[in-house]
Amino acid sequence: RVKPGMAVYFTTLGSHEEAAPRRWTGRVRQVLPAPPGGDGKGSGMAAPAATKAVAYTVLFDVDNSDGELMPQMTAQARFITAQGAVPGIQIGHAGRKASANNPWEGDDHIAEGDARGWQPIAPSAIAFGGGLPRVPRAMTLEDIARVQGDFVAAARRALAAGFEWLELHFAHGYLAQSFFSPHSNQRDDAWGGSIENRVRLVCEVVQAVTAAIGAGRVGLRISPVSPANGIHDSAPQPLFEHLLRCLAPLGLAYIHVIEGATGGPRSLPEQPFDYAALKAAYRSAGGQGLWMVNNGYTREMALEAVASGYADMVAWGKDFIANPDLVERLRRDAPLNPGRRELYYGGGAE
Repeated sequence: RVKPGMAVYFTTLGSHEEAAPRRWTGRVRQVLPAPPGGDGKGSGMAAPAATKAVAYTVLFDVDNSDGELMPQMTAQARFITAQGAVPGIQIGHAGRKASANNPWEGDDHIAEGDARGWQPIAPSAIAFGGGLPRVPRAMTLEDIARVQGDFVAAARRALAAGFEWLELHFAHGYLAQSFFSPHSNQRDDAWGGSIENRVRLVCEVVQAVTAAIGAGRVGLRISPVSPANGIHDSAPQPLFEHLLRCLAPLGLAYIHVIEGATGGPRSLPEQPFDYAALKAAYRSAGGQGLWMVNNGYTREMALEAVASGYADMVAWGKDFIANPDLVERLRRDAPLNPGRRELYYGGGAE
């Protein structure tokens, strides 16, 4: 049940105050600049990406909370800290895409009868499709309550392992976002149908996690229009604006918005979306978390986004994998190595 995540590191342009404290003090802005005492070239935040929250596609597996995974996660957190960054971790749940082989091993469902596999769950019994045809089990009310508790338990384990902040990964068509979409959520109870019902799981999970570990340690990742992992919603604007108005009073550290199609075009003519209006809805409801944007940003785009006030932060993932010294390259306006997907997973000298 352990599916290693791709390393993703966050950086920002436009706020490299030399005196910013390196240790976590409750606000992301304070840990983003290059850490004092180091070489000034690294990211202020670092997060192993796609680490799962619960006992389905997980690194923080509820069945392994006191076993082999905690030493591995503790070692990662210590290594990141030793490099002068503040360690963080993504927590998510793959939902109907679960029980799958690693990306470099086919990214398809683990074969029936293979002891490594398990039964995926989802809001409704609707298959992911493609190479993942297994029909998930529609979640019961007991499943929903258990998943909410598992997110809280995983958040607490993250802190126990030495991570100082976490990002709730509610994007890319995984379990949380599959509740958002009427394509994948066809429930007729309090967890489906209306916008209010479809965002209920995420609102309640975020409320529970922030109550458990503090809102200043928590960020939220969303992808309003990305078709990644078979997700689709014909009217995402009102849903995501309602979601962020719901979360605004909680005091989250940041909102991380994937613009356009994940890993693809930044704008989708068939799926227009007003990101400025989304931010305005969040701010008008009292949301003060930093606004992070992502997907296909160049150095010039990032500088403009921060300087204009459109965003507080810009995140890079693939560029950081191909350029471990990305912060210094951005600072010097140096050319970047192109990413090579065949090298994203699995490690190795190259």
